[in-house]
Amino acid sequence: MSEGEVTRMLHRLRGGEQRDQALAALLPLVYPELKSAAHRQLQRERAGHTLSTTALVHETYLKLSEQDCQQWQNRDHFHAVAAMVMRRVVIDHAKGVMAQKRGGGVRPETLDLSLHDAEGLFNVQRAEELLALDAAIERLRAVDERAARVVECRFFAGYSVPETAQALQISPVTVKRDWALARAWLLRELR
Repeated sequence: MSEGEVTRMLHRLRGGEQRDQALAALLPLVYPELKSAAHRQLQRERAGHTLSTTALVHETYLKLSEQDCQQWQNRDHFHAVAAMVMRRVVIDHAKGVMAQKRGGGVRPETLDLSLHDAEGLFNVQRAEELLALDAAIERLRAVDERAARVVECRFFAGYSVPETAQALQISPVTVKRDWALARAWLLRELR
């Protein structure tokens, strides 16, 4: 995909072009990269995770389409925002799993048996871990906003160091330093 093509489309959105038409034209341009980021994110999850790559991409894109498109300055900025939104989708999904745990014994009706583990239960432990991580990232954000954004890009969007540097418009050395700092800080917080 051409970086210039995405940036031109984002400028058309900012310029007041018909929102729905411009978003519809943007989706095919960004879909492969969003799908790749979602795939990398979900590879870290257990087999049979209740959120598929396609569902994560679609939910991320829906949430992005609800935002004020005026804020997206270029392709890199769009992908940085997408990483934050993808994090929110994964965390919201974990919250949903936790809500099912406390659902008063009502079992959800579903045709997709992959929503449950081998015993027919939701993976509550993974949901609890994600919620604890989310809370720790918010505490990190209060201390170091950029390091928290690096975690969103690296962990939740699965971006490489160069992709994170490009999305956040910082150097790869800064990404590596912030990533090391954030990992150490989060490990201490999560103990």
